[in-house]
Amino acid sequence: MITVMRKHHRWLMIVIAILAVPFIFYFNKTDYRANRISDLGSLYDRPVTQVEFQRNARLLNLSQLLGLTLSQELTLGATSDGERYADFTFNRLILRHEAEALGIKPTRDEIVNLVRTLRPFRGDAGVFDLNKYNEFTQKALPSMGFNEGQLEELASDELSLARVKDLLGTSVQVAESESKEYYEQAYGKLQVAVVRFREEDFAKDLTITDEDIAKYYETHKAQLKTEEKRRVEFATFALSDEEKKLAGKERVDALQKLANRANDFSQAATEKGATFADVAAKFNAPLAATDEFTLAAPDPRFASNQQLAQYAFQLTGQEPVSDAVQGPDGFYVLHLIGGTPARPLMLDEAKPKIVEAMKSERVRQVVSTKGADTARVIREALNAATPLDKALAQIGLTAERIPPFSILENPKLEKDKEPQAKVDAPDLPMIKNAVRQLNPGESSDFVPTAAGGLVVVVEKREPPDPAGYAQAKTNFETNYIQAKRTIVFYDWLRDRRQAAKLQVTPAQS
Repeated sequence: MITVMRKHHRWLMIVIAILAVPFIFYFNKTDYRANRISDLGSLYDRPVTQVEFQRNARLLNLSQLLGLTLSQELTLGATSDGERYADFTFNRLILRHEAEALGIKPTRDEIVNLVRTLRPFRGDAGVFDLNKYNEFTQKALPSMGFNEGQLEELASDELSLARVKDLLGTSVQVAESESKEYYEQAYGKLQVAVVRFREEDFAKDLTITDEDIAKYYETHKAQLKTEEKRRVEFATFALSDEEKKLAGKERVDALQKLANRANDFSQAATEKGATFADVAAKFNAPLAATDEFTLAAPDPRFASNQQLAQYAFQLTGQEPVSDAVQGPDGFYVLHLIGGTPARPLMLDEAKPKIVEAMKSERVRQVVSTKGADTARVIREALNAATPLDKALAQIGLTAERIPPFSILENPKLEKDKEPQAKVDAPDLPMIKNAVRQLNPGESSDFVPTAAGGLVVVVEKREPPDPAGYAQAKTNFETNYIQAKRTIVFYDWLRDRRQAAKLQVTPAQS
């Protein structure tokens, strides 16, 4: 029997393999349609893989370089780079799916014409520059793992996005009443009274007792510390005086050589047994050292490059050498050589800081309360037809009248017309924002400002010159329709994400 099996062992193995295959599939319960933990999520009941996500992330970077609106339109609302890349991936796939369903397919000529207008390919005169296009496609695209096909791919998406928004926005219109209301609010001359509240007027009456200081100290003891100080030495890799005169590609090449040297230096300085001074001598790099300095008051030699001080405070005893830090004309490598750590402040040491902090906090509270009470008193007086100045006099306040102004400068209607006089009033932008939608006889709420706060009362609104309405209406309707179309598009996109059964893998969310 054994002899027979040996003689026919190859045929037996084939038969066994054939019989085993059905059992493998029968007992294996793996769902190959299920998302892997590494997938970004799923759309239209199919997984969006990490490979697909990484490609779309690179496409987002490319679209930003090209100046396409895709990079903003498909990532609006994202609060981090991770969210931006994920939103771009999902939204772009949805856009392409929906454009195909709507029969939107840009032609070859449309794609080529759009590519020719892209920012990186425009010369000094603003027209298409073939040399710039060739340089971009031969250097930038390969470094991202792309070719000219991805330019056309993104251009097609850009055109599809514009067409989808046009289709969705066909029903968006502006009522004549809205245009007139906007024109009157924006260009009508306003006469207002402003009641100001200055922190300095309230600060002199505040008293901070020793008991207040002690309570504040106990509550905020953990935050009341001296400033940490650092002392560093640094090696410099700078352009020569002749190299500083270079421009364009020649300057970039010179800086790249310095960057390579600085990176090699940083690597050598972190090797076991290496000393910073010896490595600097080996690389022939000028070496200098600072006195102790704080982050708020850095060493004078760092005045022209504030990030050097920031890097100095990122160094630790375990990692005392920085990477190459770029400056205006070269690179620096920093080495931590000492310093004074922050320590808790004693009560007497912290007292000036505490007094300043408490005064600032209490003054803001007092001003806010006084402003809110005044706004209430003014509203009650206006409702009772009491003159504003009389109502303010009763509570010891006065109103300031500033020259009439409009929210927006009225367009110059005639060539020989004198420009409008500029109103020079403190906090004018905040005043304009507070009264934009107020009618004569109405008061704003209390508005905090850098110096305290204010309450504004609209006393009169003069109608704008009718001759400027046509121009203002055109501008308003263009901006209004654009904004409304954007809102409609995002409502549509949110609906399409739900229809696509978008799911994000928990591990990736």
